[in-house]
Amino acid sequence: MKAMILAAGRGERMRPLTDHTPKPLLPVAGRPLIVHHLERLQVAGIVEVVINTGHLGEQLPAALGSGSAWGLNIAWSPEPPGALETGGGIFQALPLLGQESFIVINGDIWTDYPFTQLLDTPNGLAHLVLVDNPQHHIGGDFALLENRRVMEQPSPRLTFSGISVLRPGLFKDCQPGRFPLGPLLRRAITMGQVSGEHYRGGWRDIGSPERLAELNMALSASKQQVASSE
Repeated sequence: MKAMILAAGRGERMRPLTDHTPKPLLPVAGRPLIVHHLERLQVAGIVEVVINTGHLGEQLPAALGSGSAWGLNIAWSPEPPGALETGGGIFQALPLLGQESFIVINGDIWTDYPFTQLLDTPNGLAHLVLVDNPQHHIGGDFALLENRRVMEQPSPRLTFSGISVLRPGLFKDCQPGRFPLGPLLRRAITMGQVSGEHYRGGWRDIGSPERLAELNMALSASKQQVASSE
């Protein structure tokens, strides 16, 4: 299975940090945020990774190269000025991703999610990893039924983590250009073609400089606790 990391966003809410550095290269626990994803993918045995680039995109290949430093093979999918949003970016990269289902990870999250859990192909068009609602998104996105089927209702709803497994068929009839992923997922949900799971482990949406600072403080404190217990 291949994986795609979405790394083309402008990161407006992260300014001024993203004025000169793309969000996926911002430091988390002493390493670029995107490197945490690369390391976890490699541990899961996933070695073929596609990364799209947009804002300051030339910095990403300069920093990560071919991915060989992590035992990976990175293919790059550069996007035009203004980028293509999530849906358009994935659609453009489909020739690099192949005909089988693939993992998609938002480049602006941090998580300790074990990607080995996603290696089984979903029965439908998409499989979403959902998490508890953070304070900045208390209403959530989707409901998860006992049979692991994802629905838009009823409440309570969980938050889409930005981690998913998608089939190329989700993008049937799409045209090249700029478009979001959300409407495609909602269309598949109405067709009963989206499954999900509730992950209760570590996950953060790095949507502001304050949240980035909070994450670094939390990881530093956790590291200190581990060191003191040894």
